[in-house]
Amino acid sequence: MSGISGLRAWWWERPPAAGTAVMATAVVSIGLRLAGAETVSLVFLALACVGWLALGAAFALRLARRRERWLTEARTPGALTAVAATAMLGTRFALLGWSVVAEALLALAALFWPVLLYVVTRHWGHRMPGAVFLCCVATQALAVLAATLAGTEAVAWLAHTALVLFGVGLLLYGLALPRFDPRELTRGPGDHWIAGGALSISALAGARLIAADSPRLYLWNLDDSGVLRDVTVALLVLDLAWYTVLLVAELARPRPRYGLGRWATVFSMGMTGATVLAVAAAVHVGWLRVPGRVLVWVSFAVWLAAAAGAVLAARSGTRGGQDDGPEGSGVTSTARR
Repeated sequence: MSGISGLRAWWWERPPAAGTAVMATAVVSIGLRLAGAETVSLVFLALACVGWLALGAAFALRLARRRERWLTEARTPGALTAVAATAMLGTRFALLGWSVVAEALLALAALFWPVLLYVVTRHWGHRMPGAVFLCCVATQALAVLAATLAGTEAVAWLAHTALVLFGVGLLLYGLALPRFDPRELTRGPGDHWIAGGALSISALAGARLIAADSPRLYLWNLDDSGVLRDVTVALLVLDLAWYTVLLVAELARPRPRYGLGRWATVFSMGMTGATVLAVAAAVHVGWLRVPGRVLVWVSFAVWLAAAAGAVLAARSGTRGGQDDGPEGSGVTSTARR
């Protein structure tokens, strides 16, 4: 019974940034689906659903019983993982053809997005960790889901809404970048990878907007399509540059200890793999498919490593230890002085 009580206490104490684990799992599921590994992708979808329901229940109970703590945590960038995780899960359901579920998740994510975005950006500081880019990630996650549904359901206003969100997301990235502490590249606990992951999901949104167009909708003229294509390809190039810089920094200054921030690393790596495949299909660049598949399977391996670390940390937590420590706090901290 003590073990069950310890597990319940550990689950109850999960911070909002634990949503990065759901984000990462949903994104790896999307990447595996695009890589053609549908069965494994569905397993990851099931895991993402379980995680989303568990964290949703924990946060709802906390809102009911510990409202002051909930309001305090809502000011941290990690709170936006609720929006991003919900939207990414919805995107996977949209790709599966479950449009009703995807639309419900889009509505839920869109309901919380403006409130959380306003509260979080009001409490921005200076020299912030990579979690500052979650403002962009959450916005672009909505754009990805809206554009995906626009394509599958042939709804023009959803595509136009996604285009607006796409632009807002890029603006938020530009506002967040000066607040990011570059020293995080060599000391960050994992969430510093969101600096690249935010560009990756932006490129994915662009790819989905391109793919949403059809003779039935005729969303963009030739000039609009050309601009959208150029911006999407540029974002992918910048993302791959970030990926290289972040990977070199990890090799130069290894940080093997598990922390909650490592799920942000998995998310960003998985998002890059999925985005390369999506852009390859959208702009008809076939040679990108091979590196895209490689990156997807790399993120799959990193997900397994993070999951093993999480299991060990959870076991430690049920024995009274702390699984996150300074590494795990990086995603939820507002700023580092």
